[in-house]
Amino acid sequence: MKKNMGTIDRVVRIVIALIIAVLFFTGQITGTLGIILLVLAAIFLSTSLISFCPLYTLVGFKTCKTEQP
Repeated sequence: MKKNMGTIDRVVRIVIALIIAVLFFTGQITGTLGIILLVLAAIFLSTSLISFCPLYTLVGFKTCKTEQP
């Protein structure tokens, strides 16, 4: 897998995942919406850690710097 996520994108995703997790575990968001958002947070966190987003590949989007030969 080639990296397709830049540093800013990764940090934003991690911050969003942490906010969702805190809101869920403090009871601010509950029920089905809470579970869906928690799954989304887990996806954000995992894609941030590996610097690869499969959705970006499908749409041909890249937020990381391109390497110059």
